[in-house]
Amino acid sequence: MSSVALVGATGLVGTQILSTLLTHSSITSIHCLSRRQPSSTSPKLVPLVSKETEQWPIQLSSITPPPSIFFSALGTTRGAAGSFEAQRKIDYDLNLALAQAAKASGVKVYVLISTAGANPHSMMGYPKMKGELEEAVKALDFEHTVILRPGLLVGDRQESRPAEFVVRKIAGFAGALSNGLKDFWAQDDEVVGRAAVSAGLKALKGEGPKVSIVGQSDVVRLGRTEW
Repeated sequence: MSSVALVGATGLVGTQILSTLLTHSSITSIHCLSRRQPSSTSPKLVPLVSKETEQWPIQLSSITPPPSIFFSALGTTRGAAGSFEAQRKIDYDLNLALAQAAKASGVKVYVLISTAGANPHSMMGYPKMKGELEEAVKALDFEHTVILRPGLLVGDRQESRPAEFVVRKIAGFAGALSNGLKDFWAQDDEVVGRAAVSAGLKALKGEGPKVSIVGQSDVVRLGRTEW
């Protein structure tokens, strides 16, 4: 039986991670860091609500005993943040501060939702930032670090992302015809959420390497084929 913590629970994948954790028999409690009160009233859920995101690492450090697994599905877009610099403060700075707090408090397994193409040496800002975050959290030396690199995320987003809309519709149509037409480049949010939980629990049991990179095919395997 495990206690976990989660940040990013209101996002596309984070919503699915939370839903999966709430129904999973091996999860006893879920500490959820967010700006607003979650809609769920499950007795498993322990909301840690603050609109001041700089308080989140402090709140995470205050959990006693510390959670066994920390899931981060935290992220935003340049458009929502207002600039790439503002996006980096969330996607990189806040994520890293939370990972550092998790490590300091004794969290054993860290699970990060990253992206396909993450590369600290990329010439493009977004994949470079994601790659730099991956390297930074690996350097923290958790007992196990799990990094998921899904492709295009398919699902119903709460926020509008016009640039992705048409491509997501194409992915959804391809998936309706056959999962094989979609799985190698786009994954359903539910599948990614399940894969994150599955990979985290396997790591907690000591299965797999110290640092595990879960690519698109493994996301599908863990989140649908073997689920």
